[in-house]
Amino acid sequence: MEIKVVSDLQGQECDILVVNQFEGEKTTQELANKYAIEEDKFEGKFGQTYLLPTYGKQKARKILVIGFGKKAEFTPDKLRIATEKALKKAIQMKAKSVAYEYTGVDFDYAEQFTYGVGIANYSFDKYKTKKDDKVETVYVNADEKELRRAEIITKAMKFTRDLANEPAAYATPTKLAEIAQTFGLETKIYDRDECEKMGMGAFTAVSKGSAQPPKFIHIKYTPQNPKKRIAIIGKGLCFDSGGLDLKPPASMLTMRDDMSAGACVLGVMSVIKELAPDVEVNGIIAACENMPGCAAYKPGDVLTAMNGKTIEVDNTDAEGRLTLADALCYAEKLGVDEIIDLATLTGACMVALGTVRSGIVGNDDKFVKDLIKVASDCGEKYWELPMDEEYKESLKSDIADMQNTGSRWGGAQTAGLFLQEFVDKAKWAHIDIAGTAFFEKPQGEFIKGSAGAGVRAMLNYVTKQ
Repeated sequence: MEIKVVSDLQGQECDILVVNQFEGEKTTQELANKYAIEEDKFEGKFGQTYLLPTYGKQKARKILVIGFGKKAEFTPDKLRIATEKALKKAIQMKAKSVAYEYTGVDFDYAEQFTYGVGIANYSFDKYKTKKDDKVETVYVNADEKELRRAEIITKAMKFTRDLANEPAAYATPTKLAEIAQTFGLETKIYDRDECEKMGMGAFTAVSKGSAQPPKFIHIKYTPQNPKKRIAIIGKGLCFDSGGLDLKPPASMLTMRDDMSAGACVLGVMSVIKELAPDVEVNGIIAACENMPGCAAYKPGDVLTAMNGKTIEVDNTDAEGRLTLADALCYAEKLGVDEIIDLATLTGACMVALGTVRSGIVGNDDKFVKDLIKVASDCGEKYWELPMDEEYKESLKSDIADMQNTGSRWGGAQTAGLFLQEFVDKAKWAHIDIAGTAFFEKPQGEFIKGSAGAGVRAMLNYVTKQ
């Protein structure tokens, strides 16, 4: 889809011209005012739509009125959602070109507008013989610089969603490593032997039951005179069967999505050169599969992580935190200032927050709150969970430094406390995207499947330092 910035939207030839209506106000289109408002009493409540033909009286074949609701309650988030609703309506009408003429909006909407049309125009139809309908061209009068910046982020979201939607037979650890080497950035790929030599006993143990070899991926973007050094780690479980603690069949149906955070890191690094932030960004993925093969790690095994800490395996289906443990140790050895890890980590986070918000914990209050604010500004929602020391009690082991699981109560918090054991000096935040990365049915702006969770927040965070 191409987005074109034009000043004369009413004179633009297109299939559909979208105009907005606040409650109690009129639109810029006399046809819409006459038929929608005066005759059919269209109120402009938020999200409502009204479609009418122009009968050749205008350059646009049809006019679509989108309700913005009460002006005093209108927000950037609502603009993004309304934009998405209007584009999906246009797709239903098989429109190929859509112009948006927004009036009366008292904030810069270029960023949220771009996210809205990008999210709405997405589908994963790679394996369909008949491709899904999509809009080809969008016209808008908005700040072009901010729009182009958001367009790059939207491209990264699509990259991430495509990869996370791929079957596990395609998106293997080896494939992720191959993709990582296509960005023109300094990239290191470590195989099993190299990871074992570095002492990554937790990560390599998880991979032992699979015929697919593990790949530890490190992609590095370095500007001149970086203001700070950041590591972004994404859980990279390309398929999670649960290991010997096997998941029920129904729970495995969407386990291709367990590398959603790894896909997020690849999406971020795929566009980082275009955005050119003034900070060093290290993208890290410990990619593997968790399978119940004959060499699989077992409940009761004791693993040694890269920092020397020992872990008793209480449950092989709590594998993500084991891979992240070694990834966190690796990031610490880089000497970065900040570490952010993202993971589809716990069902407990979904129980606590559902599929609307991601959970976040960390070791620095300001750092955590900065991430929450950046995420909120670009349309993602985070909620800080507590990490009280009392939760640590359930991680105690009789034979090792800790277990890999604790009580089922407060499971998202105990997972955070487990991960904190592998962070020493850096500021650190852990974001649990278990509920927000992959939807089993359409939700809000998103269709079923990957939502590209974390991409907007991470790219906005690193570019606004």
